[in-house]
Amino acid sequence: MSTRIVIACYKPIAGKQEALESLVESHVQSLRDEGLVTDRQPIILKAKDGTITEIFEWKSKEAIELAHENPRVQQIWQQFANVCAYVPIGDLAEAAEIFPDFMPLN
Repeated sequence: MSTRIVIACYKPIAGKQEALESLVESHVQSLRDEGLVTDRQPIILKAKDGTITEIFEWKSKEAIELAHENPRVQQIWQQFANVCAYVPIGDLAEAAEIFPDFMPLN
């Protein structure tokens, strides 16, 4: 069983930037409380257009699958759906750069 590093990008809905940033701030700890992610500190970044990128480590592929069945995680993900759209990292303008840079949020 090997860990999995993921890069999640959240584009805020208009007027929801602060709510999104607050939610992302507690996201990984909530997953950790459910035993799904490692103790590795997440990296949280902000793109020029306000999209938040979160890089974190799941304990395993199975942990990812368990998250999709976990009521607490589903509740958190519903909160995300209320404040953002999930976007591929390739949609960020920074992705076209050789050495993209972002503003750190943590």
